[in-house]
Order: sequence, then C-alpha cells, then structure tokens
Amino acid sequence: MRLAALGFALLSAATLASPAFASGDEPTRIGDVSTTFRLVGRNDRVVVDRYDDPKVEGVSCYMSRAETGGVKGTLGLATDPSRFSIACRATGRVVVKADLPEKEVVFGERASLFFKEIKVSRLYDKEKQVLVYLVWSTITIGAQGSPYNSVTAVPINP
Repeated sequence: MRLAALGFALLSAATLASPAFASGDEPTRIGDVSTTFRLVGRNDRVVVDRYDDPKVEGVSCYMSRAETGGVKGTLGLATDPSRFSIACRATGRVVVKADLPEKEVVFGERASLFFKEIKVSRLYDKEKQVLVYLVWSTITIGAQGSPYNSVTAVPINP
C-alpha cells in the first residue's frame, strides 16, 4: 500500500512540475546538450525550445535554459537555475493578429515544483514599431524575482 501511495505521489509531482504556458501552446523542443554527467537520473543539460508568439504571426522565439538533472530533476522536483537566453526572429511575414498591449506575458514555464517560473514578456515599442521580448524569472510566493534576464527585439515592418 505504501509503495502505491509513493508511486501516486511521484506521478502527481511530475504532473504538477510539467510546464505551464501562458499562450496554451506547448513549445517545440529543438534539442539539448548534456553539461554534467549524473550517475543516477538524467544529466544536467541546456535545452533549446521554440515558442511561437500567439498574437503575432511570423515571430518565433528560441530560448535556451539550464535544466537540473539527477534524481530530483528526473522526477521534476529540482529547482532549475536562473540561466537562460532568448533570441526572437521573424520567421515569415510579421503580422499582428490583435491589438497588442504595451506589455504582456506571452510564454511561461515552471522552473521548480511550486515556486519559480521563467516567463517571456512582450513589450511593444510603438514609436519604433518593434516588438521587444524579455525573458525573466520569478519566485511566486513571497520572495523577489531573479535579476537574471535576457532581451531581444523584432521589427514589425523590417
């Protein structure tokens, strides 16, 4: 009975640790590179995912981030470090599908079981007609967010 309860708890934790996306669309995993060998569980790695902006056709963001391996990382219980980078590019004709607010969180993903998230905000520079994408992390309960961030920009009318 205890083994069944433990299995259910681990399955529930892994489910809760799955990514949460602001746009409702899951990213496309482009690939990963192992950075540290772990004897038990998966290796530490850097992953690269593609996110397509749900309100702007023809813009894709490529984000690299560190993922912790080992037993905790494999089970989704580890807190990933706040190390990431972003590059957004026009991958086709850039078409704004809806009115854009000055700033909006467009993508998000959990970086720990309960507290930390990595978010991508879109800022709209109306004067220059440029979309600015900012990746940043936060801890959602009582602590301050990380100062780590990365920024990229895509012109609407290149």
